[in-house]
Parts: sequence; C-alpha cells; structure tokens
Amino acid sequence: MAQKFPRDRFDTIPHGIDRVGAHRAPARRGARWIRFGWAALATVVLAGVGIAGVMIFNDRLNAASGPDPASTPTPTATAEPTIAPEVKVTVLNGTTTAGLAAKATEALTAGGVPVDATANASASDLTETVVYYATPDLEGAARGVATLLPEADVRLSESFAETGTPLVLVLGSDYAEATAG
Repeated sequence: MAQKFPRDRFDTIPHGIDRVGAHRAPARRGARWIRFGWAALATVVLAGVGIAGVMIFNDRLNAASGPDPASTPTPTATAEPTIAPEVKVTVLNGTTTAGLAAKATEALTAGGVPVDATANASASDLTETVVYYATPDLEGAARGVATLLPEADVRLSESFAETGTPLVLVLGSDYAEATAG
C-alpha cells in the first residue's frame, strides 16, 4: 500500500512550468545564449593568451620594430684562391666508391698541392665535397684546393685545428659522379 504524505507548498506548481525537481526554478529566457557568450569570450581570451605566450617565448614580441641590426649577417670578404705548397692536405673518402681518394690525390698533386694522407671518412654516405680549413688564414689555400676539384665547397672548421690537420678534403658523391663521367 502506498504511503501518503501530507500536502505542502511543493505540491502546488503553477501551470505551464515544467520542473523536474521540487527545488528547480524555471529556466530564464536566453540562458543558453548567455552560456554561449561566456564560452566564446573564454575561448578568445585563452587563444590570445596562448598567442602572446608563443610570441614571448620566441622573442617575437617586438615584431613591429623590425629586424635587429646586430643579428643581420655582414658580408665577409673571401680570400683569393692560392696554391700553398707548404700546406699539406688530408683527403678523406666519404663515399662507397673505392679508390676515390687516390683519384683526388692525383688531381691535387698534378695541381701542385701536397697530400699528407688519404683515408676513409667516418661516414660513407656524404653527398657534397667540402674542403675544410682550420684557421681563417688558410682560406685562400682551401679555395685553391677547391679550384682543382669539381663541385667542391669551402668551409671553416675549428675541429680539424685540434688534430693538427690544416686542410681536410672530404669527398662526397657529387665528386664521384663528376669524375665517373
């Protein structure tokens, strides 16, 4: 048998109000639009904070001031290519082509450049031929070596200065292709 409770003020509900519980008030008109507006405002604020954070962390907050003149690279004068018979070159083969260092040694000695040693490089999949020079005063000698080889580039590398090797020629696949044909 169902238990009967005495009637109270929650039992009288005005007509036209759909309530699910005794303590819920009727929804106001436009409440959904208000919630949507707050969500849109929060999204815009969070996106703005994120963009500002990225700009600060990337040092781009001063984008309107233009590039920093101190960070603009200044053109450097290159040395004239010279053949320096007193500077010996170490030739390293950075490819899988056998005998490539010997072929480059022949080209260098024919051009008047002394070769100190030949060996295989630590990697055998290098694509470009580069003449590395240990100190800035050897740039002209490095450019002289590069003129004797097709496709050779010249770069300063202080890591070879520690080994006592002033000029190092590292042969890449571009040299192997140029001498094969």
